[in-house]
Amino acid sequence: MSHLIRTYTELMQIPTFIDRYRYLKLGGKVGEETFGWERYLNQAFYTSNEWRRFRRQIIIRDQGCDLASEGHEYGHDETIFIHHLNPIDSSDILNQTEFLMNPEYVISCRYSTHNAIHYGDESLILPYELATRSPNDTCPWKL
Repeated sequence: MSHLIRTYTELMQIPTFIDRYRYLKLGGKVGEETFGWERYLNQAFYTSNEWRRFRRQIIIRDQGCDLASEGHEYGHDETIFIHHLNPIDSSDILNQTEFLMNPEYVISCRYSTHNAIHYGDESLILPYELATRSPNDTCPWKL
């Protein structure tokens, strides 16, 4: 199996939010080990001043939009994630690889989008229609 290297440049050629999500989808499983016993590396990296500066630059570059998609602006109190387009591991942190803090290999996204990319499906991020309500619809004995 060949290893696909995803890039920001390629992602920006994809016109719709949902197609960008499909390009990024990893299909992992909740609880799947990523950093294991080396979790401390991940935590130290993501709390560093260098990462925080880089993160701010990426949010600005993406114009405050989920997957840099116009019409998917973040709310003022939303937590914004920086998603590595190509999953990283402890060796990337230890060796400071090009995938770690290169704008070409990251995108900003919402928490729900980030979880959908890693573990979910489109239902986590697609807008849904509210059910049409009617009198007593929550009281089946009154219908």
